[in-house]
Amino acid sequence: MRAARLIKMVLLLQSRSAMTAAELARELEVSERTVTRDAQALSEAGVPVYADRGRTGGYRLIGGYRTRLTGLARSEAEALFLSGVPGALREMGLDDAASAARLKVSAALLPSLRDASWTAAQRFHLDAPGWFHEPVTPELLPAIAEAVWDDLVLRVSYTRRDAVVERELEPYGLVLKAGVWYLAARVRGDGAGFRVYRVDRIESVAVTADARRFARDPAFELPAFWAERADEFARAILRAEVVVRLTASGVRQLPYATGRASAREALATAVEGADGRVTVTLPVESEAVAYTQLMTLGPEAEVVAPDALRERFAVAARRMGGWYG
Repeated sequence: MRAARLIKMVLLLQSRSAMTAAELARELEVSERTVTRDAQALSEAGVPVYADRGRTGGYRLIGGYRTRLTGLARSEAEALFLSGVPGALREMGLDDAASAARLKVSAALLPSLRDASWTAAQRFHLDAPGWFHEPVTPELLPAIAEAVWDDLVLRVSYTRRDAVVERELEPYGLVLKAGVWYLAARVRGDGAGFRVYRVDRIESVAVTADARRFARDPAFELPAFWAERADEFARAILRAEVVVRLTASGVRQLPYATGRASAREALATAVEGADGRVTVTLPVESEAVAYTQLMTLGPEAEVVAPDALRERFAVAARRMGGWYG
């Protein structure tokens, strides 16, 4: 542990001209007294760490010293490719590996380029979760992420509907969608192929007693698999249809009211009428959901069928007409 901290201290000083004891303590998550002891240990080991005294003093490397300890470990290199999603790294327990990787890259850069990570962070930021939903990190996510990295077979308990089922899984990959984590996995010994599990519904997880590893299917591609399953899911929940007449504004707003997959399929059936409005057949999850979604379009949408839904809108329109005169 201390050896890793000493290396990190050297890399920090190599990537910056000087750092105070307080800055080093904050970066290394230790006390300033520990920083002093570590600096002394580095000096005794032949690393030319120099301490400037006074209010503006601090630690720096002298004589153009540069360490060769900048090679990335495998875990650091893998984490570096995920550094665009810092929240996800933190939730998977990979924050330390990513931090070490960034330090090594920074230390290897020319002095004129060492502020590149800071300037990029000030200009671009990815905030993955959707609005109005406080993301909750599943407690078991780090353990699952570790098994994904190491291709370890997992035994899990998973809540499905009202029952808890036991599964032995080959965990292939994790996906973060709108603040929710999903696991793409294959049930061991099952020929049904790959499945998707919500991580927050996994009740327990354990590596097999013999820490078995599985051989990954070289044909499996996580982005392509997820895109296909997401499209299947979006279409599978659309079990009913309603006929709607839309204004030009309603056509533009439809994807935001009902979802892009549903709107795309509906607009493919569009038939323009004499009044300039278009009639579409809209796939929906249910009539109740359609009522909530289409109500957001207000006067830009007229429900034509089914009759029960049309009457429901008529009642709502009469009530609103009474309020507004």
